[in-house]
Order: sequence, then structure tokens, then C-alpha cells
Amino acid sequence: MSGAKGVGTKGVGAKGGSNDGAKGGGKGGAKGGAKGDLATDITASLVVFLVALPLCIGVAVASGVPAELGIISGVIGGLVVGAVRGSTLQVSGPAAGLAALVAETVAEVGVAMLGVIVLFAGLLQIVLGLVRLGRMFQAISVAVVQGMLAGIGVPLMFSQAYPMADAKAPGTALENMAGIPGLLAGVLTNPQAMIATLLGVVTIVLSFVWKKVPGPAGKIPAALVAVGIGMLVAALPGVDVKTLQVGNLLNSVQVPGAEQFAGLADGTIITAILTFTVIASAESLFTAAAVDRMHNGPRTRYNTELIAQGAGNTVAGILGALPITAVVARSSANVQAGAKTRLSRTLHGLWLLLFALLLPQVLALIPISVLAGVLVHSGWKLFGPAEFPKMWRQDRGEFAVMTLTMLVIVATALLEGVLFGLAAGIVLAALRMSQTVIRQHVEQDTAKVVMAGNATFLRLPKVIDALEAAAASGKPRIRLDLTGVTHLDHACRNQVEEFTAQQRGLGLRVELLMPGEAKQAADPGPAPTPLPRRLVPGEEAAQQSPWPTADAEWFYLDTRPLPEEHARSPLVG
Repeated sequence: MSGAKGVGTKGVGAKGGSNDGAKGGGKGGAKGGAKGDLATDITASLVVFLVALPLCIGVAVASGVPAELGIISGVIGGLVVGAVRGSTLQVSGPAAGLAALVAETVAEVGVAMLGVIVLFAGLLQIVLGLVRLGRMFQAISVAVVQGMLAGIGVPLMFSQAYPMADAKAPGTALENMAGIPGLLAGVLTNPQAMIATLLGVVTIVLSFVWKKVPGPAGKIPAALVAVGIGMLVAALPGVDVKTLQVGNLLNSVQVPGAEQFAGLADGTIITAILTFTVIASAESLFTAAAVDRMHNGPRTRYNTELIAQGAGNTVAGILGALPITAVVARSSANVQAGAKTRLSRTLHGLWLLLFALLLPQVLALIPISVLAGVLVHSGWKLFGPAEFPKMWRQDRGEFAVMTLTMLVIVATALLEGVLFGLAAGIVLAALRMSQTVIRQHVEQDTAKVVMAGNATFLRLPKVIDALEAAAASGKPRIRLDLTGVTHLDHACRNQVEEFTAQQRGLGLRVELLMPGEAKQAADPGPAPTPLPRRLVPGEEAAQQSPWPTADAEWFYLDTRPLPEEHARSPLVG
């Protein structure tokens, strides 16, 4: 008894020890995992900070505003947008994609009005998110999106070619393109401009090849390496290239006043607000979809993320800073650095703030041509030349929409190009949905027109030609068979019915079969059950088919012997 008791006690003790060990191991593993995630997120936030710093400054310079405003927007993108649970790993800040639009807006209405535009664009984004229209932006054609990005990238490259040579861009995208030969001639005659240009070219080359460098060095952001090289070259004796001038962050804040809010009565300001809202929202949510494909963590909540972007732009507008969107470069750096939670994207904003407050003199050593080179590389990535032959192989209609969207943006402005692209995409979709097959032929005294597919107003000329050809055939009868039409819109229906009434009024016999009538004609109802009959002897076999048909009557051979009087009738029913 006692031995059994001892064994039982031992068993209980073993069981209890096992559970405690499991619990302890689980807690230890959870703590270890949490500590590991925390360390990884902090490291990732530093990587994102190093990528974001030159981009924030470069976007501000490209936008024609003080560099401090770009840093402020980067801080807001981290501390405000990054803290909201919309997306886990997506990083926001001032985007190169909006640099051309901001520069155009600032040139037209001034830097003071930028805060009002960004503020109300942010409020609109919040409203769109609250009414759950975040996914609406995913309904835009991919061809339009790629055309929009290419249309942003091309002007960005040409506009930043001038700061790369320490020169000033002439103005519009077409003017910047036309001025490139003169810019090159000026660089060849000015040694200092040549040094600045070479720094920009080195930056572009590093941006393409640095990620292929083996070992830990390849993990350092290329933009940071380029900035370091540029600062060393700019410090050499005899080198006189333009460097960044950064002031106090607090002094650069421009809170909109009553005069700026009064500008809301101007149609130009309203147009700018709508443009910023659409472009910033679309770019952020398209980036979210792209970033979600980079990792296996929680997916983006599109409506919440749109509210987060709106909150960031609202704060940026109040401070008079640059508009904020999600940015692919920073987001991909965050994913590649192994970030697991929102902490990394939030902390990067804190590092930006501390660096700008504590080490502003370091920023003043950065050559502007290096930042321009970073943005030229960003413009090339936005342009995405490989996407054009890829789209050509996949869908030539979408290729046309993509190309036209890009060209219109380059020739006019971003909003006009996007609207044109959307209209072109809708027309292409309507044409493809309106595939109507029309066959015409004449049989004896009847002219026949058979239609199938989708008959819409876009195919009305083709329908009218077919009807007029049937009327011109000179036959006394016309048969219009529309039973194969999947969709018949109001315009085509009216045309067919008017044609039928007109021809009947002329004395012709017109037979009109509309969609849905074929089923009725093919299904007249259950056929009556035929009465059974006995096979009549002597019925001529020549009048019967050698094979039974669907309505054949079946008889069974009775092999039993019959009386003599029935010998001639071996079959019975």
C-alpha cells in the first residue's frame, strides 16, 4: 500500500513538475520572443531613419520648400501615422511622388497656402476612411496607376537633373526636358558644377549597385553611403558645391492663419485639395497592397490606414509642412530589416526629431547634388521602364492606357493625366464589354440578321449598318434574331424596335425575336404521353428507321409457345 502510494505521489510530482516546466518554458520563450522582437524593431527603426533622412530633405528641396518642412513631415509620418493600427510595417513621410505637384502648387499659390491645402486634404481622408471608402482606391485600373507613377517619375528625374548640377530648373516638365542640352553645356564649362554633377551621378550608380555588395556593408542604405561620400568630397579644399541649409525646426513651423483660410474660396485651392486627397490616398493604399506582399504579418486595414494618413496630413497641415503618404522605399527597408511590429515605423520618427534638434549642423554638410541624385533614382524607380514591355505583352489595350496616362501627366499636370487615364480605362472596359457579333445572310425570300454578345450604344453604328443592309436586300421578309444577345441596352433596343415598326409600315413581314424568347420557344411545355399501340403485322419496314428514336415504342419478344391460331403473331404488347 505504501509503495503504491509512493509511486502515486511520485507520479503526481512528475506531472506537476512537467506542467510547471512547460509553463516556465512557455513564459521564458514568450519573453525571449518579445525581447527579440523589441531589439529587431529598434534596429529596423534605425535603418528606416537612415533611409528616411536624406529622402525627407531631398523631397523638401525638390518641392521648393525649406528642408525643415520635410523633416517635420517625416517626424509626423512616424509619430502620428505610425502609431495608428492601420498597417504594421508600412512607413509614411513626405513622398517623391508628390514633389512635382507640391512644387507646382507652391509656385502658384505660395508656401503659406500649402498648410491649408494639406490640412483639408487630411480631413477629407479621414472622412473617406470613416465612411469606409478605403478600398475604393483599389478599384482603379493597374494601367492607370502605373501610368500615374511613370508620369510622376519622368518629370521628377528631369527636374532634379538641375540641382544635380547646382543649377535651377526652368519650370514645367517640358521646359525642363528642353533645357537639358543647355544644362550639359554649362556643366562642361564650369568645374564646380562638374564636381556637383559627378557627386549626383555617383549617388545614382550607388543606388543601383550598392545592394549587391556582399557582407554587412550591403545592408547599409545606399543613400546614406552616398551622403557620407558627398560630405567628404564637399569638405575637400577647393571644392565649392552647394550644401543644404537647415534652420531651426520650430522656427520653420507656419501655422495657417485667417488670411490663408480665406483662400478656400479660390477654385484653384479647392482643386489642389481634391488632387492632394486623391493622389495621396491612392499612393498610400497602393503602397499598402505592395508592402503586404512583402511579409507574412498582419494585413493592412485599409479604412483605418486611410484615417491614419488623414490624421498625419491634418497635423502636417496645421504645422504648414509637406503632405504625407506611405513610401515604398522606407517601407521595403523596414520589412527587409526584419521589423515585426508598428514600433519600428513609429520610432524612426523619433530618431528624425532628435537628430534635427540635436545635430542640425551635420545636415548643413550634405551636398544638394547628392540629394538630387537620390531623387533621380527614385524617379527612375517610379518610371519603371520594364513595366512598359511587360504590359505590352500582357495587354496592348492596357498598355495604351498606361502610356497615354503618362504622356498627359508629363504634358499637362498630374490631376489632368489621372482623370484622362481613368476615362481611357473606362472606355476600354466598355468597348471590351460591348463585343457584338452580327451575322447577315439571305435565304430564299428572307433577309436574316442574327446578333449575339453585348449590344450597347458603343456598337450602335454596327447594328444600324446591319439593319439597313437587311432592308436594302429587297426581300419581302426580314428575320431579326436577337436571342443570343446577353445584354441589350436602351439605345440598341429602341433602334431595333423602331426599325421593325418602320419596315412593317412599308408592308414588309418582319419577324423579331428578342432576348429570352429562345428559351420559351425551345420549352413549349410537357409533351402529351402517347397512347400505347400494338404493332400492326405487315407494316412496311421501309417507312421505319433501323434505329430507335427518342419517341420510339418498345415491344418485348415473348418466347413462350403459342397456340396454332396465334402462330403468325409472335409479338405481344
